[in-house]
Amino acid sequence: MERGKISVRDLRLYYNNNQALKNVNMEIKEKRVTALIGPSGCGKSTFLKCLNRMNDLAEHMRMEGEVLLDGEDIYDERVDVTVLRRRVGMVFQSPNPFPMSIYDNVAYGPRLHGMKKGERLEEIVEHSLRSAAIFEEVKDRLKKPALGLSGGQQQRLCIARALAVEPEVLLLDEPTSALDPVSTLKIEELMKSLRGNYTLVIVTHNMQQAARVADDTAFFLGGEVVESGSTDSLFCRPKDKRTEMYITGRFG
Repeated sequence: MERGKISVRDLRLYYNNNQALKNVNMEIKEKRVTALIGPSGCGKSTFLKCLNRMNDLAEHMRMEGEVLLDGEDIYDERVDVTVLRRRVGMVFQSPNPFPMSIYDNVAYGPRLHGMKKGERLEEIVEHSLRSAAIFEEVKDRLKKPALGLSGGQQQRLCIARALAVEPEVLLLDEPTSALDPVSTLKIEELMKSLRGNYTLVIVTHNMQQAARVADDTAFFLGGEVVESGSTDSLFCRPKDKRTEMYITGRFG
């Protein structure tokens, strides 16, 4: 039986007096892909950012409850947020490569954490690019600007950049929403190949994508988790009428 990598208990989040998340409870299993689905504004991305404390950057944010990573509360005041975000990496909706070379984009994180130039850094860059299924496309232009890549390549580069610091968990916030179908397929294949080594959590508006890539799925509505479980069960045998209505396109 797969163990829980992240346990979320009675999570409530407020921006000023607006409650964005309401008593969210969820187990995110290790080395599987978990998809978060639901209509716009339902709390999916807000929840995702709670998992590596990206919401700390928001003004007037208040959070109650627990987010446990391997049994330890990531919101404990003793937690080093920099170390946490190394363990729990994030890839955003729009590709955001740094204005530097392809090589320097991937080497950025290891250098930030103190790694010096040398053979080990070369290995990490190549391994990360291979893991993100882009090495063969860029191996002859590693010193060229990353901004010269296509959108799909840029997104895979951003995934390689996240992998370079050897995270345990990878959060992806609608990683294919800005991409064409061919690039989307490559990212989906990449997610499936990564699941054996990493715990992935993906926000997607594309229910077909969730069905294709996710082992587990959670349906958010109005800041709450209506239902969560194996993707097959949720799509084929939903327990809640609202889940059934959403996945059959009757609202949302």
